[in-house]
Amino acid sequence: MSRTDLTSDAFTIIRNAVMVKAEEAMLPFSNMLVKILDILKREGYIENHKVVDGPSYKQIKVYLRYNGKKPAISKIKKVSTPGRRVYASRKEVNSVLRGYGISIVSTSSGIFSDREAREKGLGGEVVGMVW
Repeated sequence: MSRTDLTSDAFTIIRNAVMVKAEEAMLPFSNMLVKILDILKREGYIENHKVVDGPSYKQIKVYLRYNGKKPAISKIKKVSTPGRRVYASRKEVNSVLRGYGISIVSTSSGIFSDREAREKGLGGEVVGMVW
């Protein structure tokens, strides 16, 4: 089965794992997903992640974070889709929920959170939002 939007699939897997209060989730491997997960770890939304060799392909094991019984990720949402790309200039990169969430921006210099992109003065494709 071919996948057209691996990031959207990964966000759905994480969203479903959080809803059933799973401690970990397995995602298909992608370098872009590893960079997105690095941002989520740095911002405190997940505990950790590691690349695992599966039976026939690589996977990423994500360890989800919970504050007591409440998940750290209450919502994870894909903004750009293959049919509708959403771009933001450096002046248009806004915070999510007045700073309570983050947006993930893919720039020409790499993938950054909205705060990091504003600090570096970069704009780009808005991949998703987490809060």
